[in-house]
Amino acid sequence: MLSNDQQIKFMQEAIELAKLAAGKLEVPVAALVVKSGKVIGRGINRRLLDSDPSAHAEIVAMREAGKKLGVWNLSGCDLVVTLEPCAMCSGAIVNARIDAVYFGAYDKRFGYCGTLGNICADNRLNHQATVVGGILEEECLQPLKDFFKERRK
Repeated sequence: MLSNDQQIKFMQEAIELAKLAAGKLEVPVAALVVKSGKVIGRGINRRLLDSDPSAHAEIVAMREAGKKLGVWNLSGCDLVVTLEPCAMCSGAIVNARIDAVYFGAYDKRFGYCGTLGNICADNRLNHQATVVGGILEEECLQPLKDFFKERRK
């Protein structure tokens, strides 16, 4: 488990990364994979950039971490993400064996780490991840609000 100070530190880094995604016209969401207090994977939404419907920030970060470690099993790793993961990403989190998910903003439309359901805590599956939500929530929401305000112009 990440300490409260680590949660804030890594979420602040993720927020700055999310702002870069907006500059690429991607929805500003970012994720970090953390192992032993070090970032081993970073991701931003890349659906438009890669023409890939699965290129959510969480998936991109987990892919990078897996490549860096040379394994698919990310046990011992935590995921820090600015927006609550969707059902697809929550399933990938469980399959990757991520220990804990720390997210900023709740997602009332697609969130599947507590809002619409919680795949990460489903004891019918062979792995569960601890979920902590609402970390720097307002700071995580701001890049999303700014992005969609600009898009509506």
